[in-house]
Formats: sequence, structure tokens, C-alpha cells
Amino acid sequence: MRSLCIAAAQFEPQDGDKNYNLSVIESLTAQAKNKGADVISFHELSITAYTFIKDLKKSELIKLAEKVPDGPSTQKLIAISKKFDITILAGLVELENDNIYNTYICVNADGLIAKYKKIHSFISPYMTAGDQYVVFDLKGWKCGMLICYDNNVIENVRATALLGAEIIFAPHVTGCTPSVMPGRGFVDGKLWQNRFLDPVPLRMEFNGPKGRGWLMRWLPARAYDNGVYYVFTNPIGYDGDHLKGGNSMILDPYGEILAETKSFDDEVIISTITDDKLILSGGRRYTNARKPELYRNIIGAPNQSETKVDWLSGKTKK
Repeated sequence: MRSLCIAAAQFEPQDGDKNYNLSVIESLTAQAKNKGADVISFHELSITAYTFIKDLKKSELIKLAEKVPDGPSTQKLIAISKKFDITILAGLVELENDNIYNTYICVNADGLIAKYKKIHSFISPYMTAGDQYVVFDLKGWKCGMLICYDNNVIENVRATALLGAEIIFAPHVTGCTPSVMPGRGFVDGKLWQNRFLDPVPLRMEFNGPKGRGWLMRWLPARAYDNGVYYVFTNPIGYDGDHLKGGNSMILDPYGEILAETKSFDDEVIISTITDDKLILSGGRRYTNARKPELYRNIIGAPNQSETKVDWLSGKTKK
């Protein structure tokens, strides 16, 4: 039976401060290794931070971007991986052939293993959308990557699973923003400032429909319907001017939560996954029972793709 010990992290990034964010990544990677992890996953654009990018000019975004794998951030991740003998997944702004991407990479001591470019990229008009799925080998497991909004489009998850992915790494910066869904919205920044003196109101907000309650509407379904392990990561605290609730978690192919971050601090959780659940999962059976001849033309029909988020259409607040 195959097994893999996975760590998922949460931390509060600093806008554009790569050195600081990489120092936190290094510290949490050391913690994960001490807990026995083989691999650690961080959130979307964890090296640069995410939300503040919406306000950057193109020249500022280009200055933030780097080549992969030759850029300093990728090389630093490789050095951290070599130092602790652990595989690392993290996100950064990539510059490739004059295009700018929201990219997620996987590295080990030997170098770059895989990289994925966000397909549904909306945070900046200067970012180019990715146009392909990625499935790669990691310590005997087939893995895929889907960044934040990419996971909301169920076809992306099914396609990645059909390409052979047994684990899907899902780095996010999400939650606690306005939506047409009842109960959604920003979390009052005063609750975060008072989190240690009076933690209950903030935890209720993070666990309610603004945060975890929303995740539970769809995240377990992605794992269950496709018979895959899901590694969801998300920052805690402020990313730009948005407060985020963390809730990084590892889910099994039954949609059950194996481990989840619970604190308001930088944190690492781990879980050892096994391949027997893949074989026994309902999602695997249902995938094998498909009859694509019935709906191939329906699902593959032309569509004018529109990536739209409610919070970008209004003003943000703390």
C-alpha cells in the first residue's frame, strides 16, 4: 500500500515582501519536516501575497514577477527543499516570454518538478491566463494543481482527475468577501485586532458562511465526486486589504476532513494518506461508470468563458 505524509500550511503574508514570506515558508517547512511530512503545500501566490496585485500597474507587476525556475524565489525554494529534504509547493508571479502568470510550482532538492499557470486569472488585467492542466509524479503518486477559482469550475477538477491525478493541490486566497450568496461578506477588522482577548466572535465568523461554511458547500464534493485527495491551502489574517480565515485542510476521497488548521497563527497540519481509499471511493466507481457518448457534445459545446467575482466590482474594507 502506498502512503504519503502531506503538510498543509497557513500564514499571514506581507504584500510584495518576498524575503519575509520565504522566511515564513522556511520556518513552516522545518516544522512540517519535524512532524514527518514528505511534502508541504502553501497558498496561492504565497511568495508575493495576492490581493494587493489588483492595484498594481503593469510596470509594478513586471518588477514583482520572476522567471521559473531560474528566478531567485524558485531557487530559494529549491534550497529550502534541499535543506530539509522535503518537497515544497508554493505560488509566485511568473514572467515567461513577456507574459505574466499566477503560477504554482512544485520543487525538491533536485529542482523544479512541475509548474501550473492559473486558468481563471482575474486579479489583474495584465496577467495572462494559463491554458493547460498539469499532472505530475510525486513520490509514486499522480498529482494535479488547480489554483483558487479554477476549482470552482467542476470540469477543471474532473479533467485533472481523468488525466490521472490522485491528489489535487488547491492553493487559494479566498473567503470573507462579498457575494450574492446569503451570509457572505467581509469580516470586521476589529475582530481580528481583538482576536486574542476575545477569540469567539472571530472564530464564529471564520467558521460561518463567510468562511468555512462556504467551503463545506463545495470542497468535500470536489474530492468525493472525483475520488481524489484534496489539499486546500489558504492564508490566515490579512492578504492585502482582505481578511482571510485560513482553514487549510486535507480531505480524503470520501470528502472527509483528515486535518485542518484551527488557530489564528501561522500553522502547519499534516496527514498521512493511503491509496486504499482511492480504490474504494465512490467517486472512482462513478467515474468508471460514465457514458461520455451521451454528453460529449453537450459538455464540449462552445462557451463564452467569463471569470467574474463579486468583490472586485465594489469597494473593499477592513
